[in-house]
Amino acid sequence: MNIIISQTSGKPIYMQIIEQIKENILKNELKPNQMLPSMRLLAKDLRVSLITTKRAYEELERQGYIYTVTGKGSFVFAENKQTILNEQISQIKSELENIVFRAKLNKLSLSELTNLLDELYNKEI
Repeated sequence: MNIIISQTSGKPIYMQIIEQIKENILKNELKPNQMLPSMRLLAKDLRVSLITTKRAYEELERQGYIYTVTGKGSFVFAENKQTILNEQISQIKSELENIVFRAKLNKLSLSELTNLLDELYNKEI
């Protein structure tokens, strides 16, 4: 798991950790029930305090992305399909809002935008 912390970012470090772990889970780079690095190891690797990684893991657990087994460690939650789906839909909606804004700015009609979306949606990945 590769997490990059920016000291110059306006976001708190624990939030950067949360966002990057969530992104890894959403991209399926972290698999269900996969063990995460210990809080101590992650803190050491990122050169941040243990309190920072503890806060990030606690928030990820609260949000349903990970679970912790005392004495064993923290793992990616296997039954979080709805949480992941909701997060994906939220990200898609946010990106679509930007696209709609740009389309309106460039005076594209709804039908032109719909045709573009239809064309892209039906294109093989």
